[in-house]
Amino acid sequence: MKALLTATVLLTPATFVACTPRQVYDPYYHDTHHWNDQEDARYRQWEAETHRDHVDLAKRSEPDQHEYFDWRHNHQ
Repeated sequence: MKALLTATVLLTPATFVACTPRQVYDPYYHDTHHWNDQEDARYRQWEAETHRDHVDLAKRSEPDQHEYFDWRHNHQ
């Protein structure tokens, strides 16, 4: 019982962190995007429309990130 309680206490914060959407700051439009399932779907739509392989936004070049944010703000 003690081991189960310890595991529950240790894993509970990780569960909340994993469920919290990350925030991505858009330096071109000076706003914040909440990276949730909906934002991820839009990002993947942009990748598909622009014939790009899937790469995490943070790993894209600055010009690609700028292009995504331009696209995103024109596709509200």
